[in-house]
Amino acid sequence: MSASGMTDGQIKDLLKKVAEAARKHRKDVSQKAAGQALGVPNIGTMMFAVFRQLADAMSNLIVHRVKVDRTRTPQQALDACGRKQYVNSEVVATMPAGKGKNVRLTYFKPDKSAYDDNGLLKPGALDEEYKKHGLKADPQAQIDDNAANPNFADKTPNACQWTDKNGNHCYATFYRWNGGPVVFVSRFGLDWDGRWSFAGVPDGSSASAV
Repeated sequence: MSASGMTDGQIKDLLKKVAEAARKHRKDVSQKAAGQALGVPNIGTMMFAVFRQLADAMSNLIVHRVKVDRTRTPQQALDACGRKQYVNSEVVATMPAGKGKNVRLTYFKPDKSAYDDNGLLKPGALDEEYKKHGLKADPQAQIDDNAANPNFADKTPNACQWTDKNGNHCYATFYRWNGGPVVFVSRFGLDWDGRWSFAGVPDGSSASAV
């Protein structure tokens, strides 16, 4: 087995998970339909294609272990991050509160299929990408990560997106603009282009142990 390929153990684990799912949902598929589906040429290749797509997405992840100061307000965190601010104070106040002093912050690039024909990603489509990756925004962790790694956003412009209580999409972006490091925080009025990486922590618990 090549070091760059799946191990026999990983293949067995994948087959085990497929078998578990099949047993769990066996009543949802009739014997006749199952027999017909199993007779489709390359059914194994078709099923593996879904796994491969997920694995490809995982290979594009960047994971940073971040120490977060939760004693500060979002604005205090922004003030300490060392970036020029272009922020809407009302939107800053809507930032979701994260949990945990140590988190695993994951940066991801949305799947190419999520972008429209003009190469743009709509906020609603980004919501789905967050769900697909099992992540949710933790703006304060991302602020502190960009503060600790001030040059990261130069090569990896990064952002996060959340929804306020009125259903408005809001965002924070970190990148270099006009020759210096900046952070923007506002409500969304446009779609995302392809340069952005997005960050979040595991959904269900804003903290993930380092």
